[in-house]
Amino acid sequence: MTGGVTLGGPDRVAPWQRLGYRLMDIFLHVGAHRTATTSFQHYLHANTGPIKALGVSVWGPRQVRNGLFSGIFPKYRAAPNPASVKRACGRVSLQLAKISDAGTSKLLVSEENMIGSSRQCVHNAMLYPAVGERMARFDEVFGHRVKRVMLTLRSPDMWWSSAIGYTVSRGHTVPDDAAIGSIAASQRSWRDVITDLACALPNTEIQVSTFEEYAARPDALFARITDEPAPPNTQTFWRNRTPDLTALRRLLAEYGKPQNPLPQTTSGRWQPFTDAQTHAMRESYADDLFWLAAGADGLATLTVDPTRKRAGASQPPGELKKGHDNDSRQRKLA
Repeated sequence: MTGGVTLGGPDRVAPWQRLGYRLMDIFLHVGAHRTATTSFQHYLHANTGPIKALGVSVWGPRQVRNGLFSGIFPKYRAAPNPASVKRACGRVSLQLAKISDAGTSKLLVSEENMIGSSRQCVHNAMLYPAVGERMARFDEVFGHRVKRVMLTLRSPDMWWSSAIGYTVSRGHTVPDDAAIGSIAASQRSWRDVITDLACALPNTEIQVSTFEEYAARPDALFARITDEPAPPNTQTFWRNRTPDLTALRRLLAEYGKPQNPLPQTTSGRWQPFTDAQTHAMRESYADDLFWLAAGADGLATLTVDPTRKRAGASQPPGELKKGHDNDSRQRKLA
């Protein structure tokens, strides 16, 4: 049979591309938003040639936001149309077969909107409330063949201030004190997001990185996701930054929206939370990182960069007892 291989009979014929599709590893970089995802995607685009030479294909926003996943999340229906989901699965399957035939051994999909949007988080005053349902649908679209998902975290006080500033810069209303208080008091943490993600993808490896460690090092993040040697990061990628207060005031004026909710300071980064709220959110982040470092109940793995130098043993060699041993030997005071 042209373009296929017979496996013992007419009912057991598998196209060559289906065999390649099965063998190709699929990696998903799902953000989160406001963790240098756009900068990472610019790094991938700038290094298309070297990455392709590794046998790795990349799907970023330019590839997936042109209707590839259309129909998975209907706008005006409570549940997706099965026919629309089936068509989406077919589109993705065809594209996977195409790149597999071209020699791709690994596919990296970098699209932060897979887990939701920062605007939805701000509107619901919680971190990615629908991440489980969304990622379960993407798992179906990719034929349950996703090998690894990389999620990047950021300290909640900084993540929320960035997310709020970004949504305001896109013309949305500045949250009032009550809305800010609801966000700060939310009990949903990154641990809950990771748990939902792991439940939606039970056969997929979940890796977690941090913004604080990888934001300025997209090459290191690429290597962690794909297990491939990363092309050197020779450029400075810092894209889609949150506007500062001066820029936010200018944008609000252009949208015709009031500037009163913004603080009176003239410039600098907007931090909408009080000191007490910031402290509580950072404490929650520390708890999440401790949970990850302790094994995350077997649900996820906190990535550790092997190129970073770690602290050695804190106890110096020598005597392990406190004080001096003069008195014990001479049996008299100095």
